Amino acid sequence: MEEPQPLAQLQWRLGRTIGQISRRWRARLDARMAAFGLTEARWLPLLHLARAGEGLTQRELAARLGVEGPTLVRTLDWLEREGFVQRRAVPHDRRLRTLHLTSRARALHRRIEEAAAAVRAEILGGIPEAELAACLSVLEGVAARLGAPPEEAEEEQAHGHRAA
Repeated sequence: MEEPQPLAQLQWRLGRTIGQISRRWRARLDARMAAFGLTEARWLPLLHLARAGEGLTQRELAARLGVEGPTLVRTLDWLEREGFVQRRAVPHDRRLRTLHLTSRARALHRRIEEAAAAVRAEILGGIPEAELAACLSVLEGVAARLGAPPEEAEEEQAHGHRAA
Protein backbone atom coordinates (compact mmCIF):
# COMPACT_ATOMS: atom_id res chain seq x y z
CA MET A 1 0.00 0.00 0.00
CA GLU A 2 1.29 3.43 -0.94
CA GLU A 3 1.98 5.88 1.88
CA PRO A 4 0.04 9.17 1.83
CA GLN A 5 2.08 12.01 0.39
CA PRO A 6 2.55 15.29 2.16
CA LEU A 7 0.24 18.02 0.90
CA ALA A 8 3.11 20.07 -0.54
CA GLN A 9 4.22 17.07 -2.64
CA LEU A 10 0.69 16.52 -3.94
CA GLN A 11 0.35 20.20 -4.83
CA TRP A 12 3.69 20.18 -6.66
CA ARG A 13 2.75 17.05 -8.61
CA LEU A 14 -0.62 18.53 -9.53
CA GLY A 15 0.98 21.69 -10.91
CA ARG A 16 3.56 19.70 -12.87
CA THR A 17 0.90 17.36 -14.24
CA ILE A 18 -1.38 20.21 -15.33
CA GLY A 19 1.53 21.75 -17.25
CA GLN A 20 2.43 18.43 -18.89
CA ILE A 21 -1.16 17.75 -19.87
CA SER A 22 -1.56 21.21 -21.34
CA ARG A 23 1.59 20.91 -23.48
CA ARG A 24 0.87 17.38 -24.65
CA TRP A 25 -2.83 18.02 -25.34
CA ARG A 26 -1.96 21.12 -27.36
CA ALA A 27 0.72 19.20 -29.29
CA ARG A 28 -1.79 16.46 -30.15
CA LEU A 29 -4.32 19.05 -31.33
CA ASP A 30 -1.67 20.88 -33.35
CA ALA A 31 -0.68 17.65 -35.07
CA ARG A 32 -4.31 17.05 -36.10
CA MET A 33 -4.85 20.64 -37.25
CA ALA A 34 -1.66 20.57 -39.32
CA ALA A 35 -3.62 18.36 -41.75
CA PHE A 36 -5.74 21.45 -42.46
CA GLY A 37 -2.66 23.64 -42.95
CA LEU A 38 -3.31 25.50 -39.71
CA THR A 39 -1.25 26.31 -36.65
CA GLU A 40 -2.81 26.92 -33.25
CA ALA A 41 -2.45 30.66 -33.82
CA ARG A 42 -4.75 30.28 -36.82
CA TRP A 43 -7.25 27.57 -35.90
CA LEU A 44 -7.87 28.76 -32.35
CA PRO A 45 -9.25 32.19 -33.42
CA LEU A 46 -11.53 30.44 -35.92
CA LEU A 47 -12.77 28.12 -33.19
CA HIS A 48 -13.44 30.99 -30.79
CA LEU A 49 -15.26 33.01 -33.45
CA ALA A 50 -17.44 30.06 -34.38
CA ARG A 51 -18.30 29.26 -30.78
CA ALA A 52 -18.88 32.87 -29.72
CA GLY A 53 -21.08 33.78 -32.65
CA GLU A 54 -20.69 36.46 -35.25
CA GLY A 55 -19.57 39.98 -34.65
CA LEU A 56 -16.85 39.89 -32.02
CA THR A 57 -14.50 42.83 -32.14
CA GLN A 58 -10.78 42.24 -32.52
CA ARG A 59 -10.34 43.38 -28.91
CA GLU A 60 -12.96 40.89 -27.65
CA LEU A 61 -11.36 38.05 -29.57
CA ALA A 62 -7.90 38.98 -28.30
CA ALA A 63 -9.22 38.90 -24.71
CA ARG A 64 -10.80 35.46 -25.24
CA LEU A 65 -7.54 34.16 -26.67
CA GLY A 66 -5.41 35.78 -23.97
CA VAL A 67 -3.21 37.62 -26.48
CA GLU A 68 -2.39 41.24 -27.17
CA GLY A 69 -4.23 43.02 -29.98
CA PRO A 70 -1.16 43.58 -32.20
CA THR A 71 -0.31 39.86 -32.02
CA LEU A 72 -3.80 38.97 -33.21
CA VAL A 73 -3.75 41.49 -36.08
CA ARG A 74 -1.15 39.52 -38.05
CA THR A 75 -3.16 36.33 -37.64
CA LEU A 76 -6.38 38.05 -38.69
CA ASP A 77 -4.62 39.53 -41.71
CA TRP A 78 -3.65 36.01 -42.79
CA LEU A 79 -7.13 34.59 -42.08
CA GLU A 80 -8.69 37.40 -44.10
CA ARG A 81 -6.26 36.94 -47.01
CA GLU A 82 -7.04 33.20 -47.06
CA GLY A 83 -10.78 33.87 -47.15
CA PHE A 84 -11.69 32.63 -43.66
CA VAL A 85 -12.59 35.91 -41.94
CA GLN A 86 -14.17 39.19 -42.93
CA ARG A 87 -13.66 42.40 -41.00
CA ARG A 88 -16.66 44.73 -41.08
CA ALA A 89 -16.89 48.33 -39.97
CA VAL A 90 -19.24 49.10 -37.10
CA PRO A 91 -21.74 51.76 -38.28
CA HIS A 92 -21.75 53.77 -35.03
CA ASP A 93 -17.96 53.65 -34.56
CA ARG A 94 -15.74 53.52 -37.64
CA ARG A 95 -12.68 52.71 -35.53
CA LEU A 96 -14.15 49.35 -34.57
CA ARG A 97 -14.23 46.28 -36.78
CA THR A 98 -16.23 43.16 -36.12
CA LEU A 99 -15.11 39.73 -37.25
CA HIS A 100 -17.24 37.35 -39.27
CA LEU A 101 -16.55 33.86 -40.54
CA THR A 102 -16.91 33.13 -44.23
CA SER A 103 -18.61 30.01 -45.60
CA ARG A 104 -15.13 28.59 -46.20
CA ALA A 105 -14.34 29.05 -42.51
CA ARG A 106 -17.62 27.46 -41.42
CA ALA A 107 -16.81 24.32 -43.41
CA LEU A 108 -13.33 24.25 -41.89
CA HIS A 109 -14.78 24.85 -38.42
CA ARG A 110 -16.79 21.63 -38.67
CA ARG A 111 -13.60 19.72 -39.49
CA ILE A 112 -11.73 21.41 -36.62
CA GLU A 113 -14.51 20.48 -34.17
CA GLU A 114 -14.51 16.87 -35.41
CA ALA A 115 -10.73 16.61 -35.02
CA ALA A 116 -10.87 18.17 -31.55
CA ALA A 117 -13.65 15.78 -30.50
CA ALA A 118 -11.56 12.84 -31.69
CA VAL A 119 -8.57 14.05 -29.65
CA ARG A 120 -10.76 14.47 -26.56
CA ALA A 121 -12.15 10.96 -27.02
CA GLU A 122 -8.64 9.50 -27.33
CA ILE A 123 -7.38 11.32 -24.27
CA LEU A 124 -10.40 10.99 -22.00
CA GLY A 125 -12.00 7.79 -23.30
CA GLY A 126 -12.51 5.16 -20.65
CA ILE A 127 -12.40 7.56 -17.70
CA PRO A 128 -15.69 7.28 -15.79
CA GLU A 129 -17.97 10.31 -15.99
CA ALA A 130 -17.98 10.74 -12.20
CA GLU A 131 -14.17 10.92 -12.15
CA LEU A 132 -14.15 13.46 -14.98
CA ALA A 133 -16.74 15.57 -13.14
CA ALA A 134 -14.70 15.48 -9.91
CA CYS A 135 -11.51 16.38 -11.77
CA LEU A 136 -13.26 19.24 -13.59
CA SER A 137 -14.60 20.58 -10.31
CA VAL A 138 -11.11 20.73 -8.82
CA LEU A 139 -9.61 22.31 -11.94
CA GLU A 140 -12.38 24.91 -12.14
CA GLY A 141 -11.61 25.83 -8.54
CA VAL A 142 -7.93 26.22 -9.44
CA ALA A 143 -8.87 28.34 -12.48
CA ALA A 144 -11.06 30.56 -10.30
CA ARG A 145 -8.20 31.11 -7.84
CA LEU A 146 -5.99 32.09 -10.78
CA GLY A 147 -8.58 34.64 -11.86
CA ALA A 148 -9.83 33.00 -15.06
CA PRO A 149 -12.42 35.31 -16.62
CA PRO A 150 -15.96 33.93 -16.17
CA GLU A 151 -16.66 33.65 -19.91
CA GLU A 152 -13.45 31.65 -20.38
CA ALA A 153 -14.38 29.27 -17.59
CA GLU A 154 -17.90 28.84 -19.01
CA GLU A 155 -16.55 28.17 -22.50
CA GLU A 156 -14.02 25.68 -21.17
CA GLN A 157 -16.79 23.96 -19.23
CA ALA A 158 -19.01 23.75 -22.32
CA HIS A 159 -16.25 22.46 -24.60
CA GLY A 160 -13.92 20.61 -22.26
CA HIS A 161 -10.68 22.42 -23.01
CA ARG A 162 -9.36 25.87 -23.76
CA ALA A 163 -8.44 25.07 -27.26
CA ALA A 164 -10.90 22.42 -28.15
